[in-house]
Amino acid sequence: MNIASKINLLIALLAILAGVMLTVFVGQRDFSYQRDALILAASSLVGSQPHLQLTSYYREPADVKATLDGFLGLSPAVKRVILYDTDGGVIGQQSQSWVQNDPLPRFLELRKNLSPLDRGIVTLSGGSVPAELDVLSSLSMGERTTSLTLPIISVVDPTKKNLGREDFAAALAYPELVNSVYVTAYVSVDISRTVLWSLTLPTVALSAGIGLGVVFLFWILTRIITRRITAPLGMLASVADDIASGKQSEPLRIRGSGEIRDIAEVLNGIITGLHSYTTQMDTDRKMLSMKVDERTEQLSRRNEELDSAEKKVTETRSKLRHAAYFDNLTSLPNRKLFTEQLTLLLRLAQRGNQNVGLLHVDIDNFKRINDSLGATAGDRLLREVSERLAAGVRDSDVLHRRSDEESSLMDLSRLGGDEFTVVLNQIESIDMAKRVADRLAYAVAEPYLIDRQEIIVTSSIGIALAPDHADNVESLLRAAGTAMVNAKKRGRNRVVVYDDSMESANRERLQLENDLRRAVDLNQLLLHYQPQVNARTGEVTGAESLVRWNHPDEGLIPPFKWIPIAEELGLIDDVGEWVLRKACADLVELRASGHTIPKVSVNVSALQFHDDFVDTVQSALQESGLAAQSLEIELTEGVMVSNQESIVTMVHRLKDLGVRLSIDDFGTGYSSLSYLTRFPLDELKIDRSFVVGLAKGKQNVELVRAIIAMAKSLGLELVVEGVERMEELEFFRDQEVDVIQGFLFSQPVPLEALRALLAPEHFVRQLALLNRSTSQDGGADADEGGFKLEQA
Repeated sequence: MNIASKINLLIALLAILAGVMLTVFVGQRDFSYQRDALILAASSLVGSQPHLQLTSYYREPADVKATLDGFLGLSPAVKRVILYDTDGGVIGQQSQSWVQNDPLPRFLELRKNLSPLDRGIVTLSGGSVPAELDVLSSLSMGERTTSLTLPIISVVDPTKKNLGREDFAAALAYPELVNSVYVTAYVSVDISRTVLWSLTLPTVALSAGIGLGVVFLFWILTRIITRRITAPLGMLASVADDIASGKQSEPLRIRGSGEIRDIAEVLNGIITGLHSYTTQMDTDRKMLSMKVDERTEQLSRRNEELDSAEKKVTETRSKLRHAAYFDNLTSLPNRKLFTEQLTLLLRLAQRGNQNVGLLHVDIDNFKRINDSLGATAGDRLLREVSERLAAGVRDSDVLHRRSDEESSLMDLSRLGGDEFTVVLNQIESIDMAKRVADRLAYAVAEPYLIDRQEIIVTSSIGIALAPDHADNVESLLRAAGTAMVNAKKRGRNRVVVYDDSMESANRERLQLENDLRRAVDLNQLLLHYQPQVNARTGEVTGAESLVRWNHPDEGLIPPFKWIPIAEELGLIDDVGEWVLRKACADLVELRASGHTIPKVSVNVSALQFHDDFVDTVQSALQESGLAAQSLEIELTEGVMVSNQESIVTMVHRLKDLGVRLSIDDFGTGYSSLSYLTRFPLDELKIDRSFVVGLAKGKQNVELVRAIIAMAKSLGLELVVEGVERMEELEFFRDQEVDVIQGFLFSQPVPLEALRALLAPEHFVRQLALLNRSTSQDGGADADEGGFKLEQA
C-alpha cells in the first residue's frame, strides 16, 4: 500500500469514526429523551387523574382496566402496567399482546429503600420483546425493562371503611380542609428498552446518512489532495524498484520541490556506482553460495546429533521423574507426588470453600500373606489391589488425571507397603466419601487367584474431611490414618470416619506401644495357666499357657488389647519366644516339685511361624530339659490353611522333634478342611463360640456333633474350650468328649495358684460336688443328646 492510499485510508477511518460517534451520540440522546418524556408523561398522568383514588379504593374491574389502558397507550414502549395496593398485592394489570407470561416483578424489589411518596425507577434484565425486534434485542445485549412505580396520593384516609364517592369529592372540592395525604396504591409502568430503541431508529438512520455523506465528501477531497502531493514520490519509488532490480541505468529527470530534487541526486549517485558494484557482487555471491552449501551440510549433521541427544535427555528425564514421583511396583503416584498434589488441591479448595475427602486404605493382615506365600505373591496381590481401587473410583471422585502418555491416576496413591490413599475432590458431605469407601472395600474383598491359590483379603479404611478435620496435608493424612487404625481396632474390614476423640486413644496406644517395647526387658510379662481336666476321672491332662502383661501403672492388661499391637510392631517373635521358654521352664519346675502334669500348651501366632521357629522350639526344649512330647504347640487355622511347602515342611519338622500339635479355635476362621489330613495333628480344640452356640438351637448342636465325629474319625484327640455350665459339660460327656477346659473347673491362674489345683483328688472332689448338685436339681433336661436347649 502506497503513501497516498495510507493517507486516504487514515482520513476515511477518522471520518467514519466521527460519523459513528455522532450517530451513537444522537441515538443515545434521542433514546434518553424519549425515556424521560415517557416517565414524565406517566407521572403527569397519575397527577392529572384524581379519579385514580376512587379506582384504587373501589377496585372495580372496568375502571381498573380503563385506567391501565390509559397508561398502556402512552407509548408502544409501555409493555405492561400493574396496579398494586400498598402491601404489594396486585389489583390489576394490562400488558401488550407480545408479552409472553413474563413474571411480575417483586413489589419489594421495586420499592426497596424508598419512602412511600418516592417515585421508584428500577431496571430489570430479561423479558419478552415483539417478534420483529428479536434481532434488535440481541444486538442491544438483551432485553431490559425499566419499571417505574408511581404512588397514587389520596386526600382521604383509605383505611376508613364504607367511604362513599361523595367523601372523595368533598375532599377534592375543599383542599384547604385536608390536613394529610395518603398513599392508596402504586402504578407500575414497565418500559421496554428494545421497543424504545426501535422508536429512535429513524433518528439514528438520519444521523447515519449524514455521517456517510460527510465521509464520502472527506474521501473525495483527500484523494484529490494526496494525489498531487504523492505523485513525485510514486515516481521515486518506481525508480528505486528499478535500481533494486538492476534495470535503471540512466540518470533521473524528475521535477519537484527541493527535497524531491535532493533525493533524485542521491539516487543518480547510487546508479553511477551500482554497475561496478554489481559485477563484484556476482563474484562474491558465487563464493558465498559455495560456503553456505558447505555450512548447511554441517548444520544438518549437527541438528541430527542434537535431535538424538534431546530424545535421549527427554527419555532420561521421563524415567527420572517416574522414579521420583511414581511407585515402581504399582505405577501409582508415591507419597511425594501425593503430598505435592494434595497441597495444591487443599489451597484451591480453601479458596473455593469446598470440601476435600481423604481415604486411607490399609490391607488387613497383609504381612501374614507375605510370610505365608512369599514376597512375590505379596507384590502380585498389591498390584491387583491397586487395579481394583483404581477401577472403583468414579470420574467424579478424581483429583487429577495425567494428560501425557502415562495413565496413572493421581487420585489414587500408594504411600508404601500395603497402604493406599484416595483423594475425593469437591464432595458435598462425608456420606459421599463413605459411599466411595464402601465401594472400594467391597472391591478389595473379592477373591484373588495368586499362584493358583484363592486368597481373600479385606481392608480397613479411614476417612478424614478437609477443612472439618484438618486444613493441611500432614494433619489430614494423620487424621485419616488415625481413623484407619481405629477401623483395625474395631475388628478390621470396616470403614471409620475420623473423630476428635480418636486422638486421645492414639496417644494412649502410642504410650502402650512404647511400654510394650520395654515389657519383655523389664520382666513385666507373666504366664497364667488354665488346666485341662478329664471330666470323667478328674485327672489333669494338661494346661494351656496364657500370657499376661502386668503393666506398672495399668495393672493386668488383657491380651486382646496388646497382642495385635505386638504383631503390628514386630514384637510378637520376642513375646512368643519368651512364652515358649517360660512355659517349658515352668513345667519342668512343677514336675521337680512333685506335681504331675502331662503337657503344657503354647499358642503360636501366625507371624511367629517362619523358618527360625523350629530352631527356637528345639532350643527352648534343650535349655529347659523338657521332653518334647510334653510340649504342645497350638496352631491357628491361618497357618494350617496355607499350602506352601515351607509351612508343610516346618510342621513335619516340629512333629519329628516329638512335639504335639494342636489346631486351635477350629472352625472360626478358614473353611478348608484339607489341612486336617495334610498335617500330622494330634489334637483339635473346639472353640468357645461353638459351646455358646449350643443353647441357640438344634442346628448348632448338630454342627458340634459333626465336628466331634469328624475329629474322632481322623483319630484326633478333642479338647473343649470355654465350658462354664454343667449342662454344657453333660452334653460333651454324652458325646464322649472328656477333656474340658473352662471356668467350670478353673479360670487361668498364676503358676503358684496352679500348684494347688494339681493336688491329688482336687478336681475329683470338684466333679463330685458338680454331679451331686446336678442330681439334686433333678438332672439335666435332655434334648437329643442330654443338652438342655435354652431360648435365646
